[in-house]
Amino acid sequence: MGLCTSKPTLSSPQSATHSPVAPSQNDAVTLTHSAEPHSNGENQNPKEPENSGKRSPFFPFYSPSPGRYVFPVSPRRFFKRPFPPPSPAKHIKAALARRHGSVKPNEAAIPEAEAVAGLDKNFGFSKHFGNKYELGGEVGRGHFGYTCVAKVKKGELKGQQVAVKVIPKAKMTTAIAIEDVRREVKILRALTGHKNLVQFYDAYEDHDNVYIVMELCEGGELLDRILSRGGKYTEEDAKAVLRQILNVVAFCHLQGVVHRDLKPENFLFASKEDTSKLKAIDFGLSDFVKLDERLNDIVGSAYYVAPEVLHRAYSTEADVWSIGVIAYILLCGSRPFWARTESGIFRAVLKADPIFDEPPWPSLSDEATNFVKRLLNKDPRKRMSAAQALSHPWIRNKDVKVPLDILIFKLMKAYMRSSSLRKAALRALSKMLTVDELFYLREQFALLEPSKNGTISLENIKAVGFVSIYFYLRY
Repeated sequence: MGLCTSKPTLSSPQSATHSPVAPSQNDAVTLTHSAEPHSNGENQNPKEPENSGKRSPFFPFYSPSPGRYVFPVSPRRFFKRPFPPPSPAKHIKAALARRHGSVKPNEAAIPEAEAVAGLDKNFGFSKHFGNKYELGGEVGRGHFGYTCVAKVKKGELKGQQVAVKVIPKAKMTTAIAIEDVRREVKILRALTGHKNLVQFYDAYEDHDNVYIVMELCEGGELLDRILSRGGKYTEEDAKAVLRQILNVVAFCHLQGVVHRDLKPENFLFASKEDTSKLKAIDFGLSDFVKLDERLNDIVGSAYYVAPEVLHRAYSTEADVWSIGVIAYILLCGSRPFWARTESGIFRAVLKADPIFDEPPWPSLSDEATNFVKRLLNKDPRKRMSAAQALSHPWIRNKDVKVPLDILIFKLMKAYMRSSSLRKAALRALSKMLTVDELFYLREQFALLEPSKNGTISLENIKAVGFVSIYFYLRY
């Protein structure tokens, strides 16, 4: 499988089984798993000599302080390197436990404010699920619910099979968990119409469950395809996959939605054919985000989480980082950041750099390596957006149109608020743009439908249907 010898590849036995419809929890270590264990420094002998020195906080034996024997030497001589930063794993685990309602009395300092009995679990969805659908067998199970196949009994889709995500209300033990379900349905309704999105049909509820009815994708997970190919794709096959992923993510970002859990398990093929379309699924952790807003919830899967998510200040750029991890896996067959514990994974994401000097990277094209590096830039301000990635020379082609980029509106507002001196400097710098940068900007300019005189006004933006962005730029 993967030829990067410094890290284990994806061919571990734990990642060999995945459900064809529901997102799998097997291959990615989610942020809800246990954190790195800490050593216990207790001493089993209560009697200690008077001159034995202080007990070391790291080892189960007594260790005299070096200062007792080398007093004139500054303590800094003994600690030339700074101590490693505390792992975010414990904090992340506690935050997610509170979010999911699985906190034990001694696990978190902040108790849940709401009592389970006082939660309103009525969503206002239709209550006639059984009249229209015949629920079949289970095909996948996640953290909060499970997915079943169902047969449509009446309506336009009569006789067809669909996928139904069943979420038990008994597991909704916090107001946050209830809001997550409500928001997932709202996002699925808002993101209709894209060819690389799983089609949403309707949502239902009864006394015990919430039912989210969606398109049935029978082609299996992207992860299964990767494993079936021995762990990696050719450059051309990887391009075909990444174009679809970037296209749907750019669409989501333009609608103000950040997915927050992009990984190979959350992309399904519509059918078993090699040319089948790829569909993004599982918006249970997704959220709406405004153009200048920063989210602070720590959610996602450890191997794919962006550095700024661990710093609790992120936006749509976090999704692009996850795509960069997927691209690295497709081309190399191994993960760019790996460790045996969650704490190690988080430290690697924050501090380590992906390896590009081991096989197969030297045999891949320079453009492919540059593409992945620009997605895995730890600074989100320097990272490509999804639309910019589609403009990259390695991945663009005549058949794929570059979508409108949400980043363009941020840049436009920044320019509109700039001083005269800064605007003059930007005009001077624009003459130094590369051919690829000019290609991207020309594509974006054309998508905004400029006036006949070759200019773009706020009315142009309002005319193409982005009323919210019109007010964002105006005010």
